Amino acid sequence: MNNYGLKQRVSTRLAFLAAGMAMSSWAPLVPYAQSRTGVEAAQLGLLLLCLGVGSLLAMPVTGLLAARYGCRPVILLSGLGCCAVFPFLAIAPSAPLLGLTLFLFGATLGTLDVSMNVQAVIVEKDYGGALMSGFHGMFSVGGIVGAGVMSLMLWLGMDIVRASVAMTIAVALVLLAAGPNLLREAPAAERDAPLLVVPRGAVVVIGVLCMFVFLAEGAVLDWSAVMLTNSGMSGAQGGLGYAAFAVAMTVGRLNGDKIVQRWGGRRVLLLGGLAAAAGFFIVVLAPSAWLALVGFVLIGCGASNIVPVLFTAAGNQNDMPASLAVSAISTIGYAGILAGPGLIGFVAHAVGLQWAFAALAVGMLLVATQARRTA
Repeated sequence: MNNYGLKQRVSTRLAFLAAGMAMSSWAPLVPYAQSRTGVEAAQLGLLLLCLGVGSLLAMPVTGLLAARYGCRPVILLSGLGCCAVFPFLAIAPSAPLLGLTLFLFGATLGTLDVSMNVQAVIVEKDYGGALMSGFHGMFSVGGIVGAGVMSLMLWLGMDIVRASVAMTIAVALVLLAAGPNLLREAPAAERDAPLLVVPRGAVVVIGVLCMFVFLAEGAVLDWSAVMLTNSGMSGAQGGLGYAAFAVAMTVGRLNGDKIVQRWGGRRVLLLGGLAAAAGFFIVVLAPSAWLALVGFVLIGCGASNIVPVLFTAAGNQNDMPASLAVSAISTIGYAGILAGPGLIGFVAHAVGLQWAFAALAVGMLLVATQARRTA
């Protein structure tokens, strides 16, 4: 009989749902924050970077904390800490205070992200079947719920502070519902993990592959609208690219456990990488913006289950303890999100956005070539 049963699996899904809600709820507040602080676009970009830096600094130590003290206290403390910080994003009156708040928000989100993935790895290994895609699918659902509900409240005329507090309460309730059945301690092998392990072997490879996928996902988020408007779509329709990608990814992840169980992680990595690469090539070569939307759907379908499979591979490798491996690949992978917008912008400025997207296609082909080595 599994040590971690249905209740633990449900709690893990709730943790991913809460994290997705918390992260996406910030997006509708960005224009309000810019207006309130009076910063220009370039300054706003630097402020938004504070969120990523906070996450990146918190991630490396989170695996150790989860191994030493168990996933439950780390998930709950970081999640509730995120809830405590979030309302201040709606009231921070100046750029320095907003930057500090974003840094703290990012640190709590980064800690929550790694600790819930450590829990997911442990629960999946004990279950003996594919669960990771479903967990990450709940994060995607949380993203839709968080951004959608926050936008709806603001559209209906609710005060920004009240809307932020309402979302904070919702996230906190989801976390508290998850709390009783989160893992109170890690397996003995994880608790005995050393204080510091330099990433090595398969962990480095997995981390770099995650970085390529996160870079591709970030590029779709930041540049898909520009790509479509350059191809003839109106500005109002530009968001359809990311919407098509996000829906395809969510559907893919919610069905991913069955797919991985049937085909195996190696085949999912191979076919997913090839599909995502084909999607990028379609976006680049499509004669019309509407056909390019098909490419964004294909990117979402292909990329949807790659990261979950890579996290499972991190839990199964023997080069370092699973909790520290999850921290390492999260940190390496997240670097792709941070570097992505600037890197794509630099390449686009130098040789054109189409060539930048073509390079992303090559990156996804590289992910496909590593399927046999990592899964």
